[in-house]
Amino acid sequence: MVHVARLLLLLLTFFLRTDAETPPRFTRTPVDQTGVSGGVASFICQATGDPRPKIVWNKKGKKVSNQRFEVIEFDDGSGSVLRIQPLRTPRDEAIYECVASNNVGEISVSTRLTVLREDQIPRGFPTIDMGPQLKVVERTRTATMLCAASGNPDPEITWFKDFLPVDTSNNNGRIKQLRSESIGGTPIRGALQIEQSEE
Repeated sequence: MVHVARLLLLLLTFFLRTDAETPPRFTRTPVDQTGVSGGVASFICQATGDPRPKIVWNKKGKKVSNQRFEVIEFDDGSGSVLRIQPLRTPRDEAIYECVASNNVGEISVSTRLTVLREDQIPRGFPTIDMGPQLKVVERTRTATMLCAASGNPDPEITWFKDFLPVDTSNNNGRIKQLRSESIGGTPIRGALQIEQSEE
């Protein structure tokens, strides 16, 4: 009878763990990038799972470790940014790998970084014509940050705060990303509007 009860307890524990634990699954994956020597590159990776996956960045199969390589976690560790600054050619040109793992499983995704010298920059390569300026506003007031970029094809403008991507979908509509299309070759203008600004 004791053996039967113990077996039932083990089975119950197994099923409870099976229901609760899930392997990692990527919710955001890094994209290939082309940067300029002396510039900066940021790769973003995010995963979900139970327990929460641990994210590690590899370069050529080894964990990244360099003073110019900074790994920044966000969303309680479910997301990670690999920031490389300043870029160096050809040493930084490589395949980088984001690995997410927990005690249920492990997944990985690869991305490529290409680094150009100044004399290799092709026509139409994105340029920032106007960067955001330092602003001082009173708390609870609305702040608007402006940016303008040009290139062919039209570039996408992405906003970061403290090196982390700005999430405009999870702030009760307080942070909005605005964009105006280029007309006749004029730069694309992007704006980040922050209502009820906080410290």
